[in-house]
Amino acid sequence: MATVGVAAILGLAALLPTAGVPCGAPRPDNTTASQLLGTWLYVAGAAQFPQHLLEMLLIDHGHLLVEPRASEQELLLTQHVAVGDQCLTNNSTYFEITAGNTTLVKHAKTHQTMGTLMNLSSEDILLIQYQLQRERTYSGLYLYARNLSVSTAHREEFEHHAKRLGLSEEEIVYAPWKMELCQVKDEKGNSPRTEPAAAVTASSPPPGTHQPGSTGN
Repeated sequence: MATVGVAAILGLAALLPTAGVPCGAPRPDNTTASQLLGTWLYVAGAAQFPQHLLEMLLIDHGHLLVEPRASEQELLLTQHVAVGDQCLTNNSTYFEITAGNTTLVKHAKTHQTMGTLMNLSSEDILLIQYQLQRERTYSGLYLYARNLSVSTAHREEFEHHAKRLGLSEEEIVYAPWKMELCQVKDEKGNSPRTEPAAAVTASSPPPGTHQPGSTGN
């Protein structure tokens, strides 16, 4: 059962009020609803807002399930994250694909924009950018992928986007994937799917970048 903490832990559902669409966010080229459907595994997050950064450190693993809604321009997002001994679930957000092919993350009840899907080099990864308005504007980023064998190039792409947003290396956290609390089901209802957890270690960032589950030296 979902808890209040889900919104704070995964971040996307905890960003109200926000500064709207991040300034200068690129549009995803040729992004279609069919390409976004399915399961995306949580790889890493980056946050300037101190509370969000601390929350990211609590996440062992997670995934995002994208499903169709009645409108072809809207896709339901169901978020699952493992925190402590719980698998928390939240389905309060959705993707909206606009006429200009920009894909936004919106709150299901208020329909307020909470984030933007960034333009990436591969259809196998998702990068979601958000801005949180408090006493100042805080930037944040989430990286999802179709499997855990994320290439070094894709990790570097994520870190490049983070740096461009003003996020430091110390504000990047990779999920360790040490547990199996949030089972990932494929379209036929089978589990897992993903590369084994050891694959994260095998494809860990090159020397000088931050290992999964850490915030740096």
